[in-house]
Amino acid sequence: MTDLAGASWRKSTRSGGSGGNCVEVADNLAGVVGVRDSKDPTGPALAFAPARWNAFVAEVKGQPQS
Repeated sequence: MTDLAGASWRKSTRSGGSGGNCVEVADNLAGVVGVRDSKDPTGPALAFAPARWNAFVAEVKGQPQS
């Protein structure tokens, strides 16, 4: 299990203020990127290797991976 206790969570600036379906990302920890549901901050979180997370974000944005 990955320790995300020191994670600094942030929500996308594109998220509305209505508390809709949003995720939060923590990329301040060495070797791991955490992802969680903003509506359930004490619930489970996913942990990704930074390279895997970057590949996912690039794919979502439709950008070629470097």
